[in-house]
Amino acid sequence: MDIVHNSNIILHVITGIIALLLGIIALLSTKGGKIHTKSGNYFLKLIFIVIITGMIGVFVFKRNTFLLVITVLTGYVSFSGYRVLRTKTNTPKRIDIIVAILSLLVLAYFLYYFKSIGMIWSPIIIYSTVSALLLVISYDFIRYLIPKEAYKKHRIWLYEHIYKMTSAFSGLLSAFTGTVLDEYQPHSQYIPSVIGILIIIGFMMYTYKYGPNRSPR
Repeated sequence: MDIVHNSNIILHVITGIIALLLGIIALLSTKGGKIHTKSGNYFLKLIFIVIITGMIGVFVFKRNTFLLVITVLTGYVSFSGYRVLRTKTNTPKRIDIIVAILSLLVLAYFLYYFKSIGMIWSPIIIYSTVSALLLVISYDFIRYLIPKEAYKKHRIWLYEHIYKMTSAFSGLLSAFTGTVLDEYQPHSQYIPSVIGILIIIGFMMYTYKYGPNRSPR
């Protein structure tokens, strides 16, 4: 069983590192270009493997349950960020609603588990991560109320994509630095999130000013 567990960890770490490198390439490359599109697609595929191996680590081998909520946050914003770019609409889709509900159920499990074992992690990390996931899921339900014409006219889907995919990258980076630089927690976990927020703001402001055809490199 140890061999299976260790193999799962190795796969989780390797795919996570490669995903981070691809995420950097996607962030630095011309948005909508060939390099950006390819690196983004591979990033999503590797994120899927990271999520599966992370879930196996938590539910099968009972390891680091806190990483469950980071995994779900990263997985959900990756999925939602991909979906909004593909559909470019806020018309309700069954698959989007199902994934959002499943993510909420996993979050509920985490909160129940967290309450049962007591506060063993930094509150700033716990509350900020849970709040971030709830915020994104809540918005994804509220956006169905936005008039479809306004949603398309103002390209709200583009800003959603920027926020969600950058959040996926910063979430993955936060999990990585928080694990590798454990002695520097909580700073090693929340600093990547702060950097991610600054990148999101910068991309959104640039896109708003110059439009999607001149989005930042």
